[in-house]
Amino acid sequence: MEKKKYIRFDWAMKRMLRDKSNYVILEGLLTTLFKEKITINRLLESESNQEDELDKYNRVDILAENSRGELFIIEVQNNDEYAYFQRMLFGVSKLVTEYINRGEGYQNIKKIYSVNIVYFDLGQGKDYLYHGKTEFMGVNTGEILNLSPFQRQKFNVDVVSELYPEYYILKANDFNEKPSNLLEEWMYYLSTGDIPQDSTAPGLSEAREKLKLAMMSKGELSAYYRHLDNTVILRDNIYTSRGEGLLEGREMGRKEGMLEGMLKGMEKGLSEGLEKGREEGLLRGREEGLLKGREEGLAEGMRNAKAQIVKKLMSSGANIDLIMDVTGLTEVEIRSLL
Repeated sequence: MEKKKYIRFDWAMKRMLRDKSNYVILEGLLTTLFKEKITINRLLESESNQEDELDKYNRVDILAENSRGELFIIEVQNNDEYAYFQRMLFGVSKLVTEYINRGEGYQNIKKIYSVNIVYFDLGQGKDYLYHGKTEFMGVNTGEILNLSPFQRQKFNVDVVSELYPEYYILKANDFNEKPSNLLEEWMYYLSTGDIPQDSTAPGLSEAREKLKLAMMSKGELSAYYRHLDNTVILRDNIYTSRGEGLLEGREMGRKEGMLEGMLKGMEKGLSEGLEKGREEGLLRGREEGLLKGREEGLAEGMRNAKAQIVKKLMSSGANIDLIMDVTGLTEVEIRSLL
């Protein structure tokens, strides 16, 4: 397998793109992303972009300001972080408060763009580029709340969302196609570390010349390869943990599915058993009722017949002894029929 010829973007941000002579590469990325010419006036230091020992291969960012005073925080994140959305919000919020002096009017709050290049599965979505901004929508009408003519003139913007921070997320791992436009040429470099010779996106021709591995000293190259090794190990740990978690989740799901199936089977069996028992009980009850009814009917019929006989004998003038002898009934039974 042929080795890559160019330095990865995250390492370049950490070591090389902070040099003013290399601003053109970052400007090219921003120009391609925002579809307008972006010129970096200076790089700034911020609490949010100071390098941390724990972030030596996990994360790196640069804070830049353009000629209009707008701030761009460009961050590369290698490690999976479930709270990364909140991290983006925190970084932007820090900048809002850092770059306004106490006592200044709110109209002096700077416009901030947060550009996030992530090498892990952030959220759920199939696109490789996402854009977030703030709008206010009428709950009842659905209309977008707009600026007044005076506000548009005062702030020199057309819509409310232009006053608020905007977020861009570039999911490098989710791009695996042949580039078909300028932004995809940048995505190809971010995802593969390679820059095809026919790439024409702003900044890539300069990156092709300035970010060659062959230009690095032996010491720089050694440190760079250690960085790549650490990144690979980090990603392997992420994928291993994810794979183990997936396997464990499937096993738990299988067991829970079996248990749920057993419970549903028992529930269905009980329901069917109760229904069958009810039907059998009704059938047996009908049979027993019919038999008992027949017995009771027969007894009642015999009683009525005896009563008729007793009444006829009594009407013919037979005495009680004769009636007892003819019917086989006792005197008490005879009197109960009258």
